[in-house]
Amino acid sequence: MFFSGDPSTRKRIDLGGRSSKERDRKNLLEQTRLERNRRMWLRQQNSAAIKIQKCYRGRKVVRNEQSKLREKCHKIYGKYCQNLDRSAFGPDSDFLRQFLFFFNAENNDDVLALVNICRLLQQFVQQSGDVVRLFSGLDYSSTCPLVNYRVKQLVYTCIRALHQNRNQLKDQFLLVPEESSVTAIPLLEVLVLLIDIKLPWSCKIVGHMFQNNAFGLLREIILTAKDDVDNRIYPAKGSSLERVLTVVMCHIGQKPCICSYFDPRYDFSSQILTIPFLWNAFPDLRQVYATQGLNQHYVHQMATLVPDLINFLPKDISDEIPTYACLLGNILETAGIALSQPDCSFDMAMDLAAIATFLLESHPSLKLLNKKENSVTREDDTGDDEVMEVALDRKLEQQICNAIDTRFLLQLTNILFRDISSVNGSDYGPDDREVAAVGAICGFLYVIFNTLPLERIMTVLAYRTELVPMLWKFMKQCHENKQRLSLSEWLSYLSGDAPGWLLPLAVFCPVYKHMLMIVDNEEFYEQGKPLSLEDIRSLIILLKQVLWQLLWVNHTSSATPVKSVPVTTVSKRQSIEAIQQRVSIVVSELLSQLQDWNNRRQFTSPTDFHADGVNDSFISQALMEKTRANEVLKQAALLIPFTSRVKIFTSQLADVRQQHGSQALFTRNRFRIRRDHILEDAYNQMSQLSEDDLQGLIRVSFVNEFGVEEAGIDGGGIFKDFMENITRAAFDVQYGLFKETADHQLYPNPGSGMIHEQHLQFFHFLGTLLAKVCSCFRFPLVLF
Repeated sequence: MFFSGDPSTRKRIDLGGRSSKERDRKNLLEQTRLERNRRMWLRQQNSAAIKIQKCYRGRKVVRNEQSKLREKCHKIYGKYCQNLDRSAFGPDSDFLRQFLFFFNAENNDDVLALVNICRLLQQFVQQSGDVVRLFSGLDYSSTCPLVNYRVKQLVYTCIRALHQNRNQLKDQFLLVPEESSVTAIPLLEVLVLLIDIKLPWSCKIVGHMFQNNAFGLLREIILTAKDDVDNRIYPAKGSSLERVLTVVMCHIGQKPCICSYFDPRYDFSSQILTIPFLWNAFPDLRQVYATQGLNQHYVHQMATLVPDLINFLPKDISDEIPTYACLLGNILETAGIALSQPDCSFDMAMDLAAIATFLLESHPSLKLLNKKENSVTREDDTGDDEVMEVALDRKLEQQICNAIDTRFLLQLTNILFRDISSVNGSDYGPDDREVAAVGAICGFLYVIFNTLPLERIMTVLAYRTELVPMLWKFMKQCHENKQRLSLSEWLSYLSGDAPGWLLPLAVFCPVYKHMLMIVDNEEFYEQGKPLSLEDIRSLIILLKQVLWQLLWVNHTSSATPVKSVPVTTVSKRQSIEAIQQRVSIVVSELLSQLQDWNNRRQFTSPTDFHADGVNDSFISQALMEKTRANEVLKQAALLIPFTSRVKIFTSQLADVRQQHGSQALFTRNRFRIRRDHILEDAYNQMSQLSEDDLQGLIRVSFVNEFGVEEAGIDGGGIFKDFMENITRAAFDVQYGLFKETADHQLYPNPGSGMIHEQHLQFFHFLGTLLAKVCSCFRFPLVLF
């Protein structure tokens, strides 16, 4: 058969591989599915509409019934229930059931009626003296379920009425019970009356309050009453609201209380203790909280929630008043009272340290308490990544800062170390209790050193606690027994398994360094305070090994002094790398200070400060910038033997001369110096010279007392005369920068700051001039 050319006669072929019948069946199934879904959606829509209509009609019926019942009660008991008698509260009366059914907190008449009911209830209880019999009759056991239900509903209704009308009643919440003529006081006093821990139903009521977030309502009531806290003059102690909080706070599940434990998001500690400046408005509540064992209970309860405590706290009041900071301030304000109690336990101190450490570490804004630049933590405050930090409210910041005073630190440290001896340690290393104590105090102080000004806390830690000998004993035992203890069990903010000596060193070194700045020669050399010379020799070996391990063997990042680790989340976690950098800095500073003491009077070989791994390869790397060896040289030059430093210095000097030799010929820096003020004039004129200017030529001319320049051209001799005179003036013990030992050797005067306000700048400037002399006359700088 041949193709005729007519396209209409061409046989059609389905290239899809399926017949048209199968395709039609598929389309039909799809249409059926869509139709079924449409009908299902319509049924759901109709069902939802019917439910909404039923709900609306049901609410309308309820409102009608409530209105009828309200009118009936008004006819029987009066519009404000002024005709009530004692029997209205009994189990056989339906009054409370009916009133609680139609009560509406938004209805002003209902609220006034509730206030009058509370007044009458107080009067009846005062007359009979037995609130249980008033509600239950002669036999409470037979009517227990009914009575408990009515009392729970009455208490919660009073709280709802106070909460709903809190803005209108805010001026009444802090009044004393004697002001019973106002609206809020009868409602609050009935709460005090019915939640008394001695009553058989009190724990049932508190449990009902837990389940219905009544503490959240009380929190909003208190915040409303304190919204003008800055301008408020608080009345006498013992306000009705304070009495309510005192009664509720005592329900902690201990005898005679039998309250069960509920969701921590709605309990007293998370809702009430997070109110800012709680104790200012309720001073009696503070005393009860701190002295009756309640502090220990609530602190332990919160400690069990770490590190998820932040998730259980209410929403922040504002960016400047975060909830966690309010909780921290309130806890710390009462911590001093709790720690001063003779029965304060080791576990209480552990829980308190854990909570304070976690909350202090939770937000970066507390860093603003330490605005001054600290040589231990950082040298440069600039960085590539800028982190937006919200400043904490100044009063809240001050509350936290003032609470962590010297007395608090002394009490906390002494309790943790109370049953642990600082001598005669175990041959098998520290026990679990000692590890726990060291972990808690080191974690807390590590955060404190990054938060508070060091000058206000270092002295008490150094001279009124056993911190230095205890930490030395701990580290010595770990080192001798080659134990790699982990403190992450005790410090939840650590992100990994840090060595046991890491955090103790971060705390030990700054405190011991502070002691070395104050002790005299007799205490250090003869009396062995705070550590004996034998212990100091062992300490030097340990510090040297740790520093070399951190900077060279286990080097992870730049070893230059670091800033505080930036925070990008609400709950900050310190990384082990940040702690390692901090430890490398403080260990280097302490080793340098011990080397100064050894230079005054040698008690150990200078080679004890030198690392064992310095070789020709290390020296060749140290000559190049941004290498690991060069960073070790900058941060811990004392680890490198003197001969190796001389090689590095002469090589660097030769390179600089080769690069800048031709440029130096044209550098002309001229200075006019008065001979009788040589050090001051030189500092004022030369301290701002750049590195390139210092590498070039410096011309000096002397001026007499009449301002006339002395004759002569500085071709090198006058500069030499200038250096001889300025070093003679600076190193003169009468000037106050240096002191003299018995064998006529000089060392920096620890009291130079009392003589010269800019003593540190003078030392830095003098070192710069000495380095300039070495480069000019080509001899090594011994102080390098």
